[in-house]
Amino acid sequence: MRPPAALTAASCLFLAACGGSDGDATTTAAPDGGETLEALWRAPGDDVAVVPGTATHQVGEVRVSFLVVDTEGEVSMLPTARVWVARALDAKPFLETTAKLERIGVPGGAEADSTHLYVTELPLRRPGTYWLLAEPDGGSKKVQALGQVVVEKDDPVPDVGERAPASETPTLASTRGDASKLTTRVPPDETLLGHSVADSLRAGKPFVVTFSTPKFCASRTCGPVVDVVEETARRFEDDDVRFIHVEVYERNDPARGYNRWMREWGLETEPWTFAVGRNGRIAARFEGAVSVLELEEVVREQLLAGS
Repeated sequence: MRPPAALTAASCLFLAACGGSDGDATTTAAPDGGETLEALWRAPGDDVAVVPGTATHQVGEVRVSFLVVDTEGEVSMLPTARVWVARALDAKPFLETTAKLERIGVPGGAEADSTHLYVTELPLRRPGTYWLLAEPDGGSKKVQALGQVVVEKDDPVPDVGERAPASETPTLASTRGDASKLTTRVPPDETLLGHSVADSLRAGKPFVVTFSTPKFCASRTCGPVVDVVEETARRFEDDDVRFIHVEVYERNDPARGYNRWMREWGLETEPWTFAVGRNGRIAARFEGAVSVLELEEVVREQLLAGS
């Protein structure tokens, strides 16, 4: 889907430059060719900014998602993108990897501004601000998208290996079957409203919990996360794993701010999705959009493996 013109303009302002590189610019080279990240960005093609899908990154294996939008407003749908990472714009890249295009919705589900996002994992072991360059592979023209990844030593969001907060999140039972108090999704996602986080922890059940609001999702890249979690739940309906949806705003009203369950989990953005094992510890976390394939892999390999 074509994004609003204001988005492309905002991306240009972020980088203080936008548009196609001229033919005299430095040619693209592999990191070992001695080029700086800026020189790679200014190679012939469209010079744009990435549209980030994640904002919270903690040292370790950092999951980063993003869109690449060319100067005509077209979102890249090529299957993979080359990714370089450097510690400064005028520094040589120290890391080269590949981002994979992931579908962030389900057929027939809610529509997002884009149906797909690029996703990659970067081994960033030190806190700091890193520069990222993404170039979709193939296509009729080159597009180089530049952005930053800010990595913190610690953040308030529960990390992999930490215990999940025992939040008494609301359920159909606690609202006497009134789904309108629990979800803004139409129709209601009742299969995700039967269990609370605290009850699942007490029962020693592995679970996936998503903090998201289908009606009021504020980010262009947040995607129909509840649809994704519901579809993943269908794939594991015969397995001993629970799937939970928690809305993010007090009384489902954005004017009232985030609710207490968001605060208990230290969440300052949405959506967030967590996979929690039988031991009550977080096995994986996803900020922003997540694909069915990503979530299915985590459930199969980390929540159900050996159970």
